Amino acid sequence: MIDPVHTLADLAAWSYAGTSLAVLGHPIAHSVSPPMHNAALARLAARNPLFAHWRYFRFDVPPDELPRALKLLHAKKFHGLNLTVPHKVLAFERVATVDPAAQPAGAVNTLLRTDAGWHGFNTDGHGLAAAIHEELRRDLAGAHVLLLGAGGAARAAAVECLHRGCAALWIANRTRPHLKVLLEQLTPFAGSIPLHGLTLDELAKQAAGGLPAHAIIINATSSGLRANDAPPVDLARLPRPAAVFDMIYNPPLTPLLRAAGELGLPHANGLAMLVHQGAKALELWSGAPVPVGTMRAAAEAALAK
Repeated sequence: MIDPVHTLADLAAWSYAGTSLAVLGHPIAHSVSPPMHNAALARLAARNPLFAHWRYFRFDVPPDELPRALKLLHAKKFHGLNLTVPHKVLAFERVATVDPAAQPAGAVNTLLRTDAGWHGFNTDGHGLAAAIHEELRRDLAGAHVLLLGAGGAARAAAVECLHRGCAALWIANRTRPHLKVLLEQLTPFAGSIPLHGLTLDELAKQAAGGLPAHAIIINATSSGLRANDAPPVDLARLPRPAAVFDMIYNPPLTPLLRAAGELGLPHANGLAMLVHQGAKALELWSGAPVPVGTMRAAAEAALAK
């Protein structure tokens, strides 16, 4: 069954009698989160009838409609929400409470309904660390990291790198204003970990920006979503990285990952990150052990279609 794309207009007559979960984004038609979560819910229901009527939906919500969407979904008693581009940072100031672990990121990607409003979490960092370990056999602890981007996913990634004790963190972004804000937010949490910021243009001109060899490069930009996108950075001009991780999972082989393959570098896309951050979210909503393997298989099958 194809999961339909809903809009806020559908909420006026929303009548699903079970427990509703949803992902909000703009655009959202490409998301494989519904089949991934619904497959996991089916497995959970086989173990516990409590989950027999849990269902995960997707909503296309433009950024200017997010405040209204959060109010309506709360009123309709949706139990939990996932947020994807462009809502992670926007929602941070629009939820009732934020989990302490998500505060440093300034972004939320998972919401749990409470009587007082939405309680925000960020599972992106967990998903990133789990995916890099699983796919690339690398750990963020003690690693030099070059992070590309300064949006909601990049913020969570940066906090996770610092939290896990990376050796140093470089952040390169297209524009300086967003980069400046992120660096200011991260500085109190960096401690003795060297923190560097530069624009992508500066990185290209300086070739390395002081970056040492054997760094883990993480792409948290949207560059690569379209077939004609250029890689966000020229890997051949950088000191040889240890590995390249692209948060994009669709398409599975971005220009950045193609370039990494041509250079013989270990590389992976963001599918494992999607699975692990989604599994963590479902665990927060359900309080039950989540079948991660089922979620991975469902996501792969949805992408194959």
